[in-house]
Amino acid sequence: MSSTTAQPDSSGDPAIAAILRDFPVSAGAFIVTLYGDVVAPRGGELWMGNIIEACAAVGIGESRVRTAVSRLVSGGQLVGFKEGRRSYYRLSPEAEREFQRAARLIYAPPRADPLRGWHMVVLPVGEDRDALLSRLTALRFGLARPHLAIRPDRGEPLPPLGTPHFRATTEDDLTALAAQAWDLPGLQDDMARFVSGFSAVRADSAAALGLRLLLVHAFRRIALRDPALPLGMLPEGWPAPQARSLFARLYLALSPAADQAVTSGFVDRNGPLLPDQARMARRIADLAEA
Repeated sequence: MSSTTAQPDSSGDPAIAAILRDFPVSAGAFIVTLYGDVVAPRGGELWMGNIIEACAAVGIGESRVRTAVSRLVSGGQLVGFKEGRRSYYRLSPEAEREFQRAARLIYAPPRADPLRGWHMVVLPVGEDRDALLSRLTALRFGLARPHLAIRPDRGEPLPPLGTPHFRATTEDDLTALAAQAWDLPGLQDDMARFVSGFSAVRADSAAALGLRLLLVHAFRRIALRDPALPLGMLPEGWPAPQARSLFARLYLALSPAADQAVTSGFVDRNGPLLPDQARMARRIADLAEA
């Protein structure tokens, strides 16, 4: 386990410590979760002291937090501001757009649109291949061949890919390609582990905010990798519906106490964080549909 990963016994709350044993978190990734779940729908900016406090709840120490924040700033995800002796960090515009895309996959029910075909991208040879593949993977493309990435086309708009791509129709049988493009058994195991690990979480825990952040952190890793393939292409017993149902139920149950903790203590340069009411209502409505 790396030095930036929270140790399982480093949290004072037994419920959080139990989750960390199966779902360890690194400082940088957890801060990304904090911004996506709490900060993005409340203006996008947060005081450094609150970042440290939230990370401490899951056993991540201050020095690790400061190092991780510095790296997020260098990577263009956060922008820092000083006001007196206090430091504040807000999402960059590019990060805000990415967080909104991720939020649709995490909190909203899967799109029920019928399969229209397949997006397909031929990867270049040379240094540009790895950078493009990393970007396509973040968009849930799978690598079907060493130089061919594919993704189901359900009518969702794609951001500019920076490379030409083409489409195959539903008349083309890509079952064999799809089976190779994603690690479906590995994703299935992660979903089952999520269901097993979080089924025992109690909604009345005093550590509601920390538990909700860990819940989002673990489910985010699943939601952003799930290619949303047609049922006929998925392994038997695919546990995505159970995982999403558990996530939605626990998120809604933990939210009253978690949101109260945010309201009573989290601040930006203008004072207490103020939620975007329409955005939050849409999130709750989406989760209620799961």
